[in-house]
Formats: sequence, structure tokens, C-alpha cells
Amino acid sequence: MADSGLSPPDPNVRYAHESPGPALARLAGVSVLFLADERCLDHDPGRRHPERPRRVDAVRQGVVEAGLGDALVERTPEAATVADLRTVHGADVVERAAETAGAGGGALDPDTILSAGSLTAARLAAGAGLTAVAELSAGAADAAFCAVRPPGHHATPLRSMGFCLFNNVAIAAARLSADGERVLIVDYDAHHGNGTQDIFYESPDVLFVSLHQFPAYPGTGALDECGAGAGGGTTLNVPLPPGATGDVYRRAFDEVVGPVVERFAPTWVLLSAGFDAHRADPLTMLGLRAGDFADLTAAVRSMAPAGRIVAFLEGGYDLEALGASAAACVAALAGESCRPEPATAGGPGGGAVDMAARLHLDR
Repeated sequence: MADSGLSPPDPNVRYAHESPGPALARLAGVSVLFLADERCLDHDPGRRHPERPRRVDAVRQGVVEAGLGDALVERTPEAATVADLRTVHGADVVERAAETAGAGGGALDPDTILSAGSLTAARLAAGAGLTAVAELSAGAADAAFCAVRPPGHHATPLRSMGFCLFNNVAIAAARLSADGERVLIVDYDAHHGNGTQDIFYESPDVLFVSLHQFPAYPGTGALDECGAGAGGGTTLNVPLPPGATGDVYRRAFDEVVGPVVERFAPTWVLLSAGFDAHRADPLTMLGLRAGDFADLTAAVRSMAPAGRIVAFLEGGYDLEALGASAAACVAALAGESCRPEPATAGGPGGGAVDMAARLHLDR
């Protein structure tokens, strides 16, 4: 296996997925920043919590096993400042997280549990996207993957929720939007990114696209949630039924997402890369496998101008599935094909794609 440039993975994490085998030739000169920090492991919501520190070890192991060699460049993220957090969150969100972690930990809600190290981890997770944007803007690489936790896409302007303290992808998008960029956020996590949607629901400069299981937590993401005011039409939800497979996602990208994105003409693309749509995930009921995440990430990558795509780790709670899916995603960012598992087809959801097309393409 080629030297990945990453630190050795945790030897206690074991995987059953098959070897990815030889990768296709990488696009010439393509490199991917891999942003990670061991302090993200200090966010510990408890031994039985699904959003556990070993998730980062699983991602790292999967990416190492993909054999991407010198395509990967490791970076340590800078922590987000309070001012950075306040671009998308109210003061109460930031202060409550700081107070709870400062007291040694506690629950912000039944799902969102903090430990003493959670605030530092969350500020690093929120800062990773800002670091990636700065590095890509300086020409350091062609893409970036933020292997950080806690995740962020459920955190709203006024509330930490759903395992998420601060909205990592939204903080990066807000910085870019303030600099005059047109930002596409694609979220293929199985759970709807309600926080990201809320933050940009009235923004004409941020297009939020989500493909997710519906109904499911947090109960948002219906087809008719399309944005409001100046942001009318800049929210695109494709709510999919349990059992939906990769062919349905690919059709949604080809027939609905692609035309809407072309019309929007983004200058940056951010990806909420949640891998809990994998059929092995214990929290959801969708039907994807690692090969589907290769396809979906490649589709998102094709929508980005050169050197202007950053992916953020969101969900994914089966360690083997997470490692395989992250490997497929990061390889696709590097222009390579890594398929530890084949893509899927034959599940339901075509009707949801048809309805999304009628709603968004007739505008």
C-alpha cells in the first residue's frame, strides 16, 4: 500500500470490508487536505452514545486503507473564535456550551451530551472548514476533507441539538458568503440538516440541497421547504423513503440537483458528508453502500470550480460502514475510484425525485 501521509490508524479498530484494490488513475496533480486533530477525541458523550470518539479512528483507517499516497496532505485545523461562532449562532448557544463544558460536562438535550473537552473539540470542528477554505484559497490543494467531530448540521441559530454543538459547514459558508461568494451546500446525511437550512433559508447566495430519509429525525426537510424571501428557491429538499438505494440518489442528482445547481452557478461547494445512509447504520433505514458514496461525492465534486470544495464529516455510526464510506468519499475528492463495496439499485424513492423535479424545475 502506498504511504498515505496520515498517522497510523488505531490498531483496535477492525474492518470486514473487502480491499478496495487498485484505484483508477488519479486526476493529474489532484491533492486533498485531510484536516484532523486528536483533541476532537476529547468530546466524549458517553460510552453508549453513537457519536463516539472511535468514529474518527474509523475514518482515518478507511482513508489509509484506500491507498491514496501523496494525494493526501494532513493539516491541523485552527480553532474557531467566538466571533466566528457568532456569525451563525446566538450568544446563548455559545455561552451554554462553554458553561456546560466548563462545569465538566452535561446534557444540552437528551441527544447532545458534553464532556470537559467538548468545547475545544467543537471549536476545532467549526474552525476546520475555515482553515480548509483559507488553505484552498492559497492554492495548497484541490479539495479538503474535515475529519472532525462533533458534527454540526443540526445546530440551529438558537440551539445545539442532534449531537451537534456548532454548525461547522454553516460557519464556513457564512464566511464565504460574506466575502461575496456563491455557496452550494450539499448534504447527503440520512438526517435532514435542519440547522443549515434554518441559517440560510432566506439567503439568495447560499443554495442548500439535502437528500435524506423522511420521515426521520429531526422531522424537517419536507419537499415544500424551498426557502423564503430573497432566498426563495435556494433550498432544495429531496425527502426519500426508507430503503432508497443509490440509483435513486443518482437520478436525483442527474435530473433535479444538477439543473438547479447549474442555474445557481456556485463559486464554492461545501459537502455535509454524513454516511448514515449506509444500509448497515443502526440509526437509519436507507439502503446505500460505500460505492454509492463514491458516486455521490464525484457528482458533487463535478459541481465545484477547481480547488473550491470542502467536505465535512457529519453522521455515520457503524464503524465498518463509516470507514469504507469515508474512503470512497475522500478518494472521489482526489479524483480516484475506491469502491470497498458496490453501488446499489432497486429501492424505492423514484416518486420523490419526480415530485422534486416538478417543484424545482418549473420555477
